[in-house]
Amino acid sequence: MRTTATVLATAGLLTATQLGLAGGAFAATHTPQRAGCPLNISYPTRFYVDSHGWVTNGGLYFGIQNKSTTQSFKRVSFTVTNVKNIRYGSAKATGGRVTQKTSQTVTVSTGTLNKKASLGVRVQTHLLNTHTYRVKFTLHGSGWNCAVNQGTWGN
Repeated sequence: MRTTATVLATAGLLTATQLGLAGGAFAATHTPQRAGCPLNISYPTRFYVDSHGWVTNGGLYFGIQNKSTTQSFKRVSFTVTNVKNIRYGSAKATGGRVTQKTSQTVTVSTGTLNKKASLGVRVQTHLLNTHTYRVKFTLHGSGWNCAVNQGTWGN
């Protein structure tokens, strides 16, 4: 009887661990790739907010990824702008540097976005209203056929 309980407890622990790892794997998603644009935008699909309206775990991550295996792009900048009910705190860039940071806008840029590379920013985020919020993505650079306005994200 004790052996059965131990086996079931171990199986339950393994299942819980596997589910926890699977849940973390889907923390960000990619927008569909537009025709002629070799970049994908990633943004969070779920996040947690504390009792004061700040996003936990360091904030939200927004980024772009170069899907091209043959091209690199010059003078790339990616901007995330508040549209509704979001304010930004500090920001940390990945794959480049933060070139502009206000409470309403964060811009991250790099001189060259190499093949299969990514550029993004993790920004501490304060939601003024957790039920309705929206940000806008803007993309600048040379060497591709991508629209400047890359759409919005939010609820």
